[in-house]
Amino acid sequence: MLGFTEYTWNDFLSGLEYSIPFLLILTVHELGHYFTARYHKVKVTLPYYIPLPPFPYSFGTLGAVIRLKSKVYSKKQNFDIGISGPLAGFVMALIVLFYGYSNLPEPEYIFQIHPEYEKYGMNYADSVYKDLPDGADVNMGKNLLVLFFENYVADPARVPNAHEIMHYPYLFAGFLALIFTSLNLFPIGQLDGGHVSYGLFGYRTHKLIATIAFFVLLLYASIGLIDLSMPPDDLMLWIGGALLFLYTSLYGLGLAPKDTLMYSLIILAFLLVVSWLFPEVHGYHGWLLFIFILGRFIGVGHPPSEIEEPLDNQRIILGWIALLIFVISFSPAPINIQ
Repeated sequence: MLGFTEYTWNDFLSGLEYSIPFLLILTVHELGHYFTARYHKVKVTLPYYIPLPPFPYSFGTLGAVIRLKSKVYSKKQNFDIGISGPLAGFVMALIVLFYGYSNLPEPEYIFQIHPEYEKYGMNYADSVYKDLPDGADVNMGKNLLVLFFENYVADPARVPNAHEIMHYPYLFAGFLALIFTSLNLFPIGQLDGGHVSYGLFGYRTHKLIATIAFFVLLLYASIGLIDLSMPPDDLMLWIGGALLFLYTSLYGLGLAPKDTLMYSLIILAFLLVVSWLFPEVHGYHGWLLFIFILGRFIGVGHPPSEIEEPLDNQRIILGWIALLIFVISFSPAPINIQ
């Protein structure tokens, strides 16, 4: 991950070890949607890739999307198109991660990236991650699948420190792919996981699950956002900004404006009480942008299909497998920048 520095041809070539597997996983994910939609005779575009400028800590893309150009009429079609992408992308991510963890370089490899670490030897982690300047400490939060690969596939002596995974291109590509997979599999709205949850449980139960999941994620991301020890003028600005954010995000629940405002004020009061009683407790603020996109643009509920036929046993099994993939791919705090 490079900041605003001069790029060289060597930078481009070395970056291919990361960009090719990462884009391959994203492409396989989207082609899973694409071919399933074509199978159901739903008109669909090829994948569009969303570029990300090369600012510091950029990983190059915000993913890829396809656009359906005709209506999806049945619950089965919704389910099939929604689940096919995560399943296909997850299989490719497993291949990339297995290769990366089974072919780790010697631990001294990190000295090629950070020659300054060499003076500390292989105990560099005890020294170099202390008293870092703001924004310099970046580490990856592990999920269950990564823990499995570290403990049962990789040579434990070669597993990199969580601060250095971005220098191991196959691991980093696979790790980011799991983040994208878990985001897509949230059982909310018309995300892939929303289609799966809607197909498994039906309209009413899905709406309940999606609403609970949305509120839990919102509360977890917002705890610690307001610091009561800040100057009064700054505190009032933060409180006003938090209220505006909450109101805008809760828009996706489809409530009346006065109800949306009421829930926003209740959540704001809860956050202030938690900040007062437990000032040291913080959630993961990195979810706030995702919550805003969900609430403002995607929505929490799933529209009912015209044809509501029940799923067969094979689809039900695949649906529960998708939910399991969400559990083992999800990290509460995937990327931490201190």
